[in-house]
Amino acid sequence: MPINTAPLFQPVKLGNLTLANRFIMAPLTRCRAIDHLPNALMAEYYTQRASAGLIITECTMVTPQTSAFGNDPGIYSPEQIEGWKATTKGVHQSGGKIYMQIWHAGRAAHPLFNDHKPAVSASAIAIDDETYTPAGKKPYSIPHPLTKTEIAEIVEDFRQAGINAIAAGFDGVEIHAANGYLIDQFLRDGANQRTDEYGGSLENRARFLSEIIAAVSGAIGSDRVGVRLSPLNSFNGMQDSDPVAWMTYLAQHLNQFNLAYLHVMRADFFGVQQADVIPIARKHYQGHLMVNMGYSADEAAEVIKNDMADSVAFGTGFLANPDLPERIKAGAELNAPDSDTFYTPDEKGYTDYPFMD
Repeated sequence: MPINTAPLFQPVKLGNLTLANRFIMAPLTRCRAIDHLPNALMAEYYTQRASAGLIITECTMVTPQTSAFGNDPGIYSPEQIEGWKATTKGVHQSGGKIYMQIWHAGRAAHPLFNDHKPAVSASAIAIDDETYTPAGKKPYSIPHPLTKTEIAEIVEDFRQAGINAIAAGFDGVEIHAANGYLIDQFLRDGANQRTDEYGGSLENRARFLSEIIAAVSGAIGSDRVGVRLSPLNSFNGMQDSDPVAWMTYLAQHLNQFNLAYLHVMRADFFGVQQADVIPIARKHYQGHLMVNMGYSADEAAEVIKNDMADSVAFGTGFLANPDLPERIKAGAELNAPDSDTFYTPDEKGYTDYPFMD
């Protein structure tokens, strides 16, 4: 094993688990859940990647008619709970650990994917872009601003999703508060122009997330709950006027919840917003810090060695290399990801990437 990657192979504590290594499989939308039901093909895909220290699933709907992609999975029905059991059983039998990422798309859920149900958000501000729908490419719709009663109902949806995920055999859940989806739409002031207790100050904008964390933690234990944040990512039309203050506040604020981990995306997909947020998160957050976005194995090992994070999440590396840790350990060549098959419906570019000889 090349000496410079050795830190990635050290065990680490995460909530109530001890992970065998620091390689995390990042959540990756793959659109294989036909009719929002997890299936045998998905179970094979995740089981193939069980050598990760922890797998985090693709974003999974906490309530019906909130689909952003058409074939995204859910965790709100008995059939979905049952369907996910093949995935968790396969991963656990292969020695792996797996969290479910629980998610509400908010204004990113187009009505044409959701029986014409209106999209919702913190405020009546549409994403200034187009998206693919069953009727072709269409502009995003102006969302309905959530009432306080509706906010409380969605908090309950997240709580129940946590319970359902544990019933399906998952080791825990990651609350998706990143990438311009509903919770992020409350967190960042580019999408949140509310004047009630859910808008304005950082404390108020974090209230929705705080209520969800408290509800899910109360149901399944905070040591089985992680949170993902993207302070800089402008995906889905997002921005914040002061991402450094935002990261500082949330890193401090989240300490009170005794989470399993905090998962921070370090950059912007489009390079629009720039800041060095990982040192801020490390300085102020006292628990397990997971980092993500474009880390090579060498850089990830250096991050662990220098105690700048506790684990590193890899996305397309795991997508194309089911045995990523073994390949890194052997210094072997990596498969290249095929972006043309990221979201297609079958096994091509999904379960057919070769393992190392």
